[in-house]
Parts: sequence; C-alpha cells; structure tokens
Amino acid sequence: MKRPSWPSWMPVDPFIAVLLATVGLAALLPARDTAADVASGASTTAVALLFFLYGARLSTREALDGLRHWRLHLTVLLCTFLVFPLLGLAAKGLVPHILTPALYSGFLFLTLVPSTIQSSIAFTSLARGNVPAAICAGTFSSLAGVVLTPLLVAWLLADTGGGFSADAFLKIVLQLLVPFLAGQVLRRWIGGFVTRHKKVLSLVDRCSILLVVYTAFSQGMVRGIWSQVTPARLAALLGVEAVLLALMLSLTWYGAQRLGFGRADRVAIQFAGSKKSLAAGLPMASVLFGPQASLAVLPLMLFHQMQLMVCAVIAKRRSHDPEEFTPVGTGAAKRTAAGTAPRSG
Repeated sequence: MKRPSWPSWMPVDPFIAVLLATVGLAALLPARDTAADVASGASTTAVALLFFLYGARLSTREALDGLRHWRLHLTVLLCTFLVFPLLGLAAKGLVPHILTPALYSGFLFLTLVPSTIQSSIAFTSLARGNVPAAICAGTFSSLAGVVLTPLLVAWLLADTGGGFSADAFLKIVLQLLVPFLAGQVLRRWIGGFVTRHKKVLSLVDRCSILLVVYTAFSQGMVRGIWSQVTPARLAALLGVEAVLLALMLSLTWYGAQRLGFGRADRVAIQFAGSKKSLAAGLPMASVLFGPQASLAVLPLMLFHQMQLMVCAVIAKRRSHDPEEFTPVGTGAAKRTAAGTAPRSG
C-alpha cells in the first residue's frame, strides 16, 4: 500500500503546518499552574536533548576536511553572523511605527541564529551547486552558532529580556553548550547508531521542538503577550521579512560573483548564507527569552516558511542554468559535459 504523502501542490511546509497547529493548541488550551511547571521541565529536557543530538550528528572531520574552501565558508559565516545582524539593527528605525518593540526583538533575534544544514544542502543539490561546500558551510554555521548566537543576543538584546544574567549564562551552558559538547565527545561511539536511526531521531527532534513551542506560546497566552500583536502588525512584519530575504538572496549571489567565486560555489553561498535555522533558533529562544519566547520566535517561524518557498523556486530555476566550466582552484565542483550534480558522499 502506498504511504500517504504531503501534496506537492501544497505551498506550506508540513512541519510549519504542525507548528501552527501547536500554536493554536496553546492558544485554546494553554498549560497553567502545575501543568505549566511540568511542561516547562519537559521543555528544558527537550532542549538539552536537541543540542545533544546536534552535537552527535555534526561531523567534526567533515568540517575540518572542508577547510580548504575557507574563503567560501568565511563568506557564509560573515553573511550569517555579520551582514544579517547589521540589517537587523538597521530595521530598528521601523520601531514603533511599523514594528512594535516586541516584534522587533524577535526580528533581530532571527538575524542572529545560525544557518540551516538540510535545506541548504537540498536546494544546493537541486540547483546543481557545490554540495560538499554546502554541507561544510552549514556545519560550520551550526558549530559557531552554539557560541555566537547567545553572545550576540547578550550584546544586542540586553535591554529586551534576552540579555545575560548569571542565571541566564548558567542556563545556556547547561542546556545548550554542555549537551552539545557531550554529543560531540560521544559521537565516536554513538555516531553509527545516530546514522542508522536518522529517521527516528529526526522525529524526536521535531517532537521536542513542538514541545518547546507549546510551552513558550502557553506562557505567552497566560501572560497576555498576544494582545500586543494585531493583524496589521503581522502583515508589516511579513513585509519587512520579505525585504530582508530579498536583500540577502541578492547580496549572497551578486556579492559572491564580485568575490570571484564560480557558479557552483555561488549557489552554495546563496542558499547557505541567506537562511536561518528554525530547529536551532526555537530552543535557543526558549532559554534566552524565557516567558517572552513566544513573540521572539514568531518572526523566525514566519521567515523560515518564507525562505523555503522562495528558495524552492530559485533552486528550480537555477537547475536549468547552462553548465559552467570553472578554472581549478576556485573551490567549485567540477562538472561533466552531461551536467551531473555533485554528490555529498
């Protein structure tokens, strides 16, 4: 019997649809009192589990092997942790007429989280780009984000409930850094298990993220945070995020061309350098923002769906580009006359 699948014509990522359903559940049946304490404890455990699995999955050897393309990886890191935050800071001029202070904090937070791995690889492969470079770029970004994102939040969002206190620093170390490092250390022994059970562990990842979202949005409902958001403000936020995505897609594509990268490398830079990771950002927000996490993650959830839809269209069009034979030494993947896409393995 053929297993049911998500309709190909449906423009919404199925996981985003489930996330929205979770938000609706939190709005209708928020966790209160004892249930809220239980959900909070479970959410804390889920965050630690997520970062343990991130550490166990990320191959340090693959990252080190990719250092020969250091210019490409440095370009992606600068886009992710420098250009994105600068654009986020520039958007402060939109407060309070277009964005409320709370929505702006969430918007700035989305510019601080690391890039994605899976979708960057998928779109780079579809567009016949440098897939090995996309794998390494995403890995570097995830590794750097464990440290850089909390530090950037502490520096840029100190006055909005996302700054560092001694308690917040201890939470970040215990819930994010320690599990991540434990996963990296134990990868030598559990790496095979993680690879063999990738689908099951992916389901664990997603269920953990749903729990984090339910807890955060329940806290927001109980505290009346959602009274601050109107449909007009949400529409304005979507418009600002559309501009942000358009700017980053243009900067990564044409900027990489000005830097002398070949087509295959430019594809990898565009898709790895213009994205933000929902899977990494949601648990980080729950630790960094506490009761304010629901508004902090809303811009990231919207941006994530937008980037998937737009990049899917771009990748499909890039797949029809003519072949380009790039001189050796540029870091681009070599092409055959038949136009075979590069393999990650």
